[in-house]
Amino acid sequence: MNDSAPDSDSTPDPKASAAAEARANEAAAIRRRWITLGEVLTVIAVTISGLTLWNSWSQRSETEASKSADARRASTQAATLVLVSSGSGGDQIALRPASADQSVQSQRLAFPSPLGISPAETTGEPRIEASWFERALKKARNEARLPDDSRGDERLPVAITTRFLVDGTAHEDVAIYDVGYSISGHWLGGHSITLRGVSLVSRVSARGAQAALDARWTRLLPAKETAGK
Repeated sequence: MNDSAPDSDSTPDPKASAAAEARANEAAAIRRRWITLGEVLTVIAVTISGLTLWNSWSQRSETEASKSADARRASTQAATLVLVSSGSGGDQIALRPASADQSVQSQRLAFPSPLGISPAETTGEPRIEASWFERALKKARNEARLPDDSRGDERLPVAITTRFLVDGTAHEDVAIYDVGYSISGHWLGGHSITLRGVSLVSRVSARGAQAALDARWTRLLPAKETAGK
């Protein structure tokens, strides 16, 4: 029997197999690293996109909130009435809103209860006339023994309810104002009152206006009464 030697070419080379396996493992590891890097990049891209969207939404929200706050402030300011006098001296002073955006429709002026006079009302021409309260005020000053002549601007508190428009919308304001006036005595002609202007004291509710007005009158009169004694 003729035995032949084994073919060396068909016998696996352990070193070659190990090298091939190592290359395969390395290739697989590289693929895994690329997959992991791709996933990380995807997560980063999604995160950046999310942050961009959130930042954009946040800026829009802040802008809208700021505009809304500005609109509320503008609306509040427009609805806040401050009356000023457009002239002084004489027996009448004209009133007007400090803001040109406001248009006075009518007013009701209430006086301190101790004067015993009815409220005065105006329509379309806001003003204060000395004739509405002059006689009662002179009587009150005389009973309080106040000086015949002013030592400065005297003050008469009044409660003014004003109905006015802002951009066609109706509003109402109730506030206590001091009417500045001076009084001078005449030997034969009696006393005359000259109106000077108005100044805002405080805003009040319609229900509490008269009580607040009477309280201010009481605070103002005793001080003058004491000074006159």
